[in-house]
Amino acid sequence: MSARRKIWNIAWRLVLCAALLTWIFHSIFVNEGRLEAQRDGVAWDSLARAEQWRIAWTHGPAALWQTLRLVEPFAMALSVVLMGSTVLLGVIRWRMVLKVQGLELPFSRAGEISLIAHFFNSFLLGSTGGDLLKAYYAARETHHLKTEAVTTVFVDRLIGLFAMLLFASLMMLPNMGLLASHHRLWTVGALVLGMLGACAVLVYLAFWGGVTRGFPQAREWLRKLPKGEHLERSLEACRRFGKEPAFLLKAMLLSMALNALCVLQLLVLARGLGMTIPTLPLFFIVPSIICIAALPITPSGLGVRENLFVLLLAVPHIAAPETQSLSLSLLAYAGSLFWSIVGGVVYLSIKQSQHLDEVTDADAANGG
Repeated sequence: MSARRKIWNIAWRLVLCAALLTWIFHSIFVNEGRLEAQRDGVAWDSLARAEQWRIAWTHGPAALWQTLRLVEPFAMALSVVLMGSTVLLGVIRWRMVLKVQGLELPFSRAGEISLIAHFFNSFLLGSTGGDLLKAYYAARETHHLKTEAVTTVFVDRLIGLFAMLLFASLMMLPNMGLLASHHRLWTVGALVLGMLGACAVLVYLAFWGGVTRGFPQAREWLRKLPKGEHLERSLEACRRFGKEPAFLLKAMLLSMALNALCVLQLLVLARGLGMTIPTLPLFFIVPSIICIAALPITPSGLGVRENLFVLLLAVPHIAAPETQSLSLSLLAYAGSLFWSIVGGVVYLSIKQSQHLDEVTDADAANGG
């Protein structure tokens, strides 16, 4: 590779990373600017876009820094470590999913791809947008099982989402009295149960099927669709997971541990902010918010997550001040953002030579 091409490859990645990080902070600053305008009695929506952005970038950085200073340094550091632990468990789970398809991805490589996906999750809609990049990199790790590699990303996310929804639903039981007393929490609980039901149907159809039993012609129709052969291969790849009950059990247990770490991160930050939030409700509230924020509404769920924390933690039994609830959400996001920045650094430094030998062999066979 020529020196000019190397410089170009580094330059465009630097520009892209800078643009994406600017967008992330812009979203945070706009949220802070909106709060500042509300405190001053100004109707935010009546302001011109340029004025909104001026307020955002004038007050946003200082407000964000003030938020970060509210928490005890040890609690913030521990929060970052706990967030990193969830990323680590996610890498372990994905490698388990890959092995079912006969794909052996080194831990270091799986970690790199997961961090890059985490970086892109920070600005794409919802909190799962980076999975598209993860699927892209997964496909490049093999020349003969590309469809299966991409399917593992979908399956990994599906298992993680189902486990999180199940975790939140189970935590409704010890919090039933609290939910019955507050309409907001009951509404969120109903939404979580609805999402769990829909996700359970998707899991069943993906892993065990059933459509073709009632509609024998379904497979024929599938083959006639654009890229129908890839869809059929993806379906067959999903069926393999249904034949591995030991894998499903291990993946669910690992996911439950990951969910507990997510709650523990928020609990640590709450204590670091001096908040006296009861512990048990957090085991329902935190995973519920994470699941709802995963919906493709705003970049990285920003705004949706903050509003949910403020609304749900304000119920009389918890009675957390709005400012502290907002700070709690932003500080949790800061821990995630730290690992996103690490993912951005990995994205900048990643090299073509890190692809598996299979890719190199395939390119050589094609005369590339």
